[in-house]
Amino acid sequence: MSRKYFGTDGIRGTVGTAPITPDFVLKLGFAAGRVLSAKAASAGQVSHPTVLIGKDTRISGYMLESALESGFSAAGVNVLLVGPMPTPAVAYLTRALRLSAGIVISASHNPFNDNGIKFFDGRGEKLSDAIESEIEAAIDQPMQCVASADLGKVRRLDDASGRYIEFCKNTFPSSLSLRGVKLVIDCAHGASYHVAPPVFHELGAEIAVMGHEPDGFNINSGVGATHPQALAERVIREQADYGVALDGDGDRLIMVDRSGTVFDGDQLLYAIVKDRLRHVSVEAVPGVVGTLMTNLGFEHAMHRLHIDFRRAKVGDRYVMEMLKETGWLLGGESSGHILCLDQHTTGDGIVSALQVLAAIVRFNQPLAALVQEFERYPQTLINVPMPAGADWQKAPGVTQACADAQKQLAEQGRLLIRPSGTEPVVRVMVEARHAALAQSTAQAVANALRRL
Repeated sequence: MSRKYFGTDGIRGTVGTAPITPDFVLKLGFAAGRVLSAKAASAGQVSHPTVLIGKDTRISGYMLESALESGFSAAGVNVLLVGPMPTPAVAYLTRALRLSAGIVISASHNPFNDNGIKFFDGRGEKLSDAIESEIEAAIDQPMQCVASADLGKVRRLDDASGRYIEFCKNTFPSSLSLRGVKLVIDCAHGASYHVAPPVFHELGAEIAVMGHEPDGFNINSGVGATHPQALAERVIREQADYGVALDGDGDRLIMVDRSGTVFDGDQLLYAIVKDRLRHVSVEAVPGVVGTLMTNLGFEHAMHRLHIDFRRAKVGDRYVMEMLKETGWLLGGESSGHILCLDQHTTGDGIVSALQVLAAIVRFNQPLAALVQEFERYPQTLINVPMPAGADWQKAPGVTQACADAQKQLAEQGRLLIRPSGTEPVVRVMVEARHAALAQSTAQAVANALRRL
């Protein structure tokens, strides 16, 4: 359904530009509070609903947190504040404390001058489209503060970090240890800076830490899951076994081995699947969900393991939806969003890293050896400028070029054409077993688009 403010992962934008402004966020808190209060009343709950608000380390988080908590309080909703905390930590705490909702102030892997608001329901899962639409409708209604006696109370939850650290540790098999493993943990100067290092250290690993000195402006800047080269250099310098790179809000994971080789989300998910098959049960992995951007080599690798594989639209939200539809437990994106629903209700970079490390320990093999059967196909991506509204899908030259490309690729490659959601371009992506075939096929389709 069409929505005005909510995207695939909450509401996001540049700070100071609508909708990421204090006045809008105040209205958003009030609107969400009214929707939650109405649902509580319909369920026969007399007491105030309670929500939990966390944030990453952006300087704008202070401003938006104040506006959001004011809006909820004005709607008669109690608020628990946890300060800087990873997105998956907010999901966990919301569920563990039996709260009505959890809210994260974060723009994930974006630079510091962006920010956003995303919601979790009481189960620790992202809000449904229907509830987001209700909140959007309420935003446009006039604000009318509840009576003073009915205002929501606001307080801090002081032990939030400790609770989440213990939760993460409990997702690592109790029979295993990380003793003898040296790790470099890159927290991206983000929300995981104070919780990720203790998790790995308390499980026995020797650790070095980077990206753990946030100043409000340096989140994701040259570090973290979106810039793994800095971690690769540090791992080599430290002579560590592995590097763990998180993004600014802690829900993505990229890893590096001692040679500096970078492993993306597809490869890490493959290691987890392989471990579940060998050390849990074949029944534990009836199928795996990827996205339209998941490497074709991953799909072929799943078929060799006799695992069903399906593609969702790009975005971990859609991976989650397909996992719910199928009843499967594992899915993810190449970017490092990995969902292990047998461990958590949402993507969690720390938890995902622990699943990969458990596989390494149980197989007693390095990560490169674990994923060597997964052959990543070379990929070519070309962005073709395209005016908004251009009907390129039905242009005869384009349809013929696509048909020719599919014939050339056969089962040895894949063509994907999709309009960008943020730029006036059409993205042409081709994967093939051989790089030259990927390049020539993508170029032929791009040229057909350029001729329009």
